[in-house]
Amino acid sequence: MNLPNKLTVFRIILIPVFMLLLSLPLDWGTITFAGATLPVTHLVGAIIFIVASLTDLADGKIARKQHLVTNFGKFADPLADKLLVMTALIYFVAFGWVPAWMVAIIVIRELAITGLRTLIVENNGKVLAAAMPGKIKTMSQMISISFFLLHDMIFAAVNIPFAMIMMWIALIATIYSGIDYFYKNREVFSDGFK
Repeated sequence: MNLPNKLTVFRIILIPVFMLLLSLPLDWGTITFAGATLPVTHLVGAIIFIVASLTDLADGKIARKQHLVTNFGKFADPLADKLLVMTALIYFVAFGWVPAWMVAIIVIRELAITGLRTLIVENNGKVLAAAMPGKIKTMSQMISISFFLLHDMIFAAVNIPFAMIMMWIALIATIYSGIDYFYKNREVFSDGFK
């Protein structure tokens, strides 16, 4: 269990903490800052989410720089991202912040890529590592989610729905990266088209 893998496990542990914070009827008051007024629980949730997201950036860089890339890391790192993002988005649908159809597309893509990863492992024993379009998708989702939790802090002062703009970018990146993964790994399905 090297440092990058520990960071990934730490990120997974933060998910139930994040869920409890958004689920429990906690009333810690509100805070107004940089044009936005938000519940303190959302601010704390944003901090937890941002810390978890930063561990995602850190574990990959450390793993590559120190040659600590493992199959566990290739598997667990994108899984942790999916769990974290999908948890937040499901809550956002409940809060009325994001339309359900948008989240459904994201969840369907994530499940489809998980299935693809499983097929690739079964066929050639390799774990499908995250490619650049998938990383762009993850980054745009994490920025969007952070700003939803922060109630568009900074941008709210000038009435720019930054979180929703980033969610649209994330949706486009989600669809593109899903198509890209399937196209680049289409040989996995070649036996079904003979």
